[in-house]
Amino acid sequence: MKKMLVVAVTALAVLAACGGDEEGDAENGDAAGPAIGVVSGSLGEYLVDAEGATLYLFVPDAGAESTCYDDCAELWPPLEGAVSAGDGLDESLVGTTERTDGTTQATYNGHPLYLYTPDGGPGPTTGQGVGDVWWVVDAAGDPIM
Repeated sequence: MKKMLVVAVTALAVLAACGGDEEGDAENGDAAGPAIGVVSGSLGEYLVDAEGATLYLFVPDAGAESTCYDDCAELWPPLEGAVSAGDGLDESLVGTTERTDGTTQATYNGHPLYLYTPDGGPGPTTGQGVGDVWWVVDAAGDPIM
């Protein structure tokens, strides 16, 4: 019985050390938010959000300032909040911009990042080239045209 108690206490101590509260997670680099990543597909290597959905840039955006609102943002929702760079991406290219509605939008290489609603989640790149102004973003933060 005493041996089982020692094993249980040791297991709890290990779990407590491995787990994390918000403060512990921030110390481990998770404070910036979920990581954007890079995948390889028919367009080459391109950015995806934490769930694997393709990320796009909008050519009319003026630098890091988003110009996609209202109906545009319903079809092309901004990637909201701060993110961090996953494997293969340059953390120094990650940033945010404040939208006119007060929300924060993630940027990469100075470009606001968007999702495309018809993609429906991980995998598709159906927004590529729409209107000759929407482009998938490569690992360097440039449009794939």
